[in-house]
Amino acid sequence: MSEHANYEEKITITKGSTDSLHIRIPYKPAYIQRIRQITGRQWESKLKVWIIPYATAAVQEFINQFDSNDVQITPELWVENEDLQQWKASRGNNKSWSKEQLDKALKLRGYSRKTIKAYCNQVERFLSSFPLKSTDVTTSNVQTYCLGLLERGISHSSVNQTISALRFYCKHVLLQPTDIQYIRPKKQNKLPKMLSEKEVVQLLKSITNPKHKAILFLTYSSGLRVGEVVRRRCTDLDIERKTIIVRQGKGHKDRRTLLSNLAWDIVQKYIAEYRPNRWLFPGQFSDRHLTERSVQKVFEEARRRAGIEKKVSIHALRHSFATHLLKTGQTFATFRSHLVIRVHVQLSDIRM
Repeated sequence: MSEHANYEEKITITKGSTDSLHIRIPYKPAYIQRIRQITGRQWESKLKVWIIPYATAAVQEFINQFDSNDVQITPELWVENEDLQQWKASRGNNKSWSKEQLDKALKLRGYSRKTIKAYCNQVERFLSSFPLKSTDVTTSNVQTYCLGLLERGISHSSVNQTISALRFYCKHVLLQPTDIQYIRPKKQNKLPKMLSEKEVVQLLKSITNPKHKAILFLTYSSGLRVGEVVRRRCTDLDIERKTIIVRQGKGHKDRRTLLSNLAWDIVQKYIAEYRPNRWLFPGQFSDRHLTERSVQKVFEEARRRAGIEKKVSIHALRHSFATHLLKTGQTFATFRSHLVIRVHVQLSDIRM
């Protein structure tokens, strides 16, 4: 098959329903012969499309019969089907797409590790979803793609991140003008998910492992992000000032946050037993810190043991910390003075 097939000659695969896929193909004897090899295929004369089951086996048969360079996948279907994503990514026609170039451009401008990973993934997904050259980042293509994401229920913030990633890619990798008009979806205002003081107590009481207890106590009582708690070094604990130094947190900013007496007691007991060296919470190997995913699993297990049915992530502890802090009339700016929020009194009976 020609790698340079015209757009009109492309095969288009779209989602027909929850259990069927619609395939529109140009009239070519080779294409017709191949589509007939797929189990369960049917020709729908009114719609002028071939219909195949929306099932893993049928999708795989389709992948085996056709070249990804000749196929266009609609945004809605591409977003939800990983098999088709991987097919396009591994065999797609975006030969000039350079993840390394984008990665380098982001690093040179001081973007965080997470942002670099997110931007690279967003651009790669966009380019893999259309039969385009990597330079064909146009207003029309971006809007069609983003509309498909929104119709799939992808959050407005994620779609906005996609647009930001593509703008950066155009400006700093393709060196294209950035005057393309992208319409950004309106930002959604959602209340953060959090736990009540009672639920926090239940959660922390459910933990028996000293290391896990220290991690979640610090996460809550110091208002740390999960990426911050796993990267704490032993030297970051300022016992005299009763604070924790967070170096190069979100936005590459340093800050100090609360180290309560109760949290320090819990951490001391953990240190006495585990004797960490470089990292406060080392992973499987002492020269590496614990992974964020490991801490998320610790939180999820504690939530389950505590009988908390709210669908919240470990980040809810940070939101809960801020809310409980404000309920006492305190703010982050005043925590340096003698600060013990009310829930700490309830937690004081939690001993190892």
